[in-house]
Amino acid sequence: MPFFPLRFLRLLSVPGLVVLAALATGCRRQAAPTGMPALPPPEVAVATLRPQRVELTRELPGRAAAFVIAEVRPQVGGIVERRLFTEGGNVTAGQVLYEIDDAAYAAEHASAKAALARAEAALELARVNARRAAGLTELNAVSRQENDNAVAALRQAEAEVSVAQAAVERTGVTLSRCRVISPIAGRIGRSAVTQGALVTANQADALAVVQQLDPIYVDVTQSSREWLELRRELAAGTVEQAELPVTILLENGTRYAHQGKLAFSEVAVDRSTGSIAVRVVVPNPEELLLPGMYVRAVIGTAVRDAAILVPQPGVARDPSGGTSALVVGAEGKVEAKAVRVSRTIGDQWLVEEGLAAGDRVIVQGVQKVRPGMAVTVVEATRPAGSNPSRK
Repeated sequence: MPFFPLRFLRLLSVPGLVVLAALATGCRRQAAPTGMPALPPPEVAVATLRPQRVELTRELPGRAAAFVIAEVRPQVGGIVERRLFTEGGNVTAGQVLYEIDDAAYAAEHASAKAALARAEAALELARVNARRAAGLTELNAVSRQENDNAVAALRQAEAEVSVAQAAVERTGVTLSRCRVISPIAGRIGRSAVTQGALVTANQADALAVVQQLDPIYVDVTQSSREWLELRRELAAGTVEQAELPVTILLENGTRYAHQGKLAFSEVAVDRSTGSIAVRVVVPNPEELLLPGMYVRAVIGTAVRDAAILVPQPGVARDPSGGTSALVVGAEGKVEAKAVRVSRTIGDQWLVEEGLAAGDRVIVQGVQKVRPGMAVTVVEATRPAGSNPSRK
């Protein structure tokens, strides 16, 4: 009860004393200790770790490149008479693209055929003379020297025919090259010349470029450090080599409909970038991928059995870069463990050290607990369809 001076009490009336007594009683009730019930342990959600078989992949930047490229150049000189293709369209192997004025080459070919006919006629005469000389030699009507001369003339006539035949073939090839054809099937670009342009044999500038786009290459680069790390894991037996399909991500982030496969890795490291070139072959029937297009390739490198994955909210980093996790022990108390993680697999970390199968890692409610506290445990649930993608 609060202390009031006697002089103050004398000044109060009866009603005032009643009010004062009530106030004193309320003060006693407020000050009286009451028994508070103990707070229940905080509730946390945990993820129970289980070993899984995971594919180890890397998402690498790259650009598409044509599967085959043919730069069309003239092999003879002359005036372009006609262009026989549509720019930007598809052409077939052997299709005529340009026609060059062939009048001069046709004349040379006709001259070569006439020379061949003359050589064949001379050959026929030489054969007759050789047979006649051989018969007269048996009768000793002519000298052996004349017979030898007839045989030599026959051999020379045969050689002349061979030379003339070669000339006909050569001029025929030259004449045929007046029709410039496509060496491959594919998509042709714009024409560098128009009708009436003068072109020369084997000129530096291509008349047009034909590119085969189905399939198509995707050239990506991988750091030599990642390559060495994969080799180390393979040698240690922690992962297994596997040929996995390659997923292509387009520039706008969408997934390409067709998966590719690894073609080869370069045998040398680029000195300027410290990276290794990797080439992927991808089907391209719709010709959606075009040469020079920027893409990202998710390339599978290996498979790890019994891998331990922990949700990312269950791993914390300190200012020094170390990583740790809070787990619930067998007695229901929180324990802190130092862990080492290497990469993300979807929305989870791949654990290298510190956690094992069966550990219950706290993924929700981490902020309200500390090591040594008793907690109430509920199992965390993953949203439907949230299986991690491989990275």
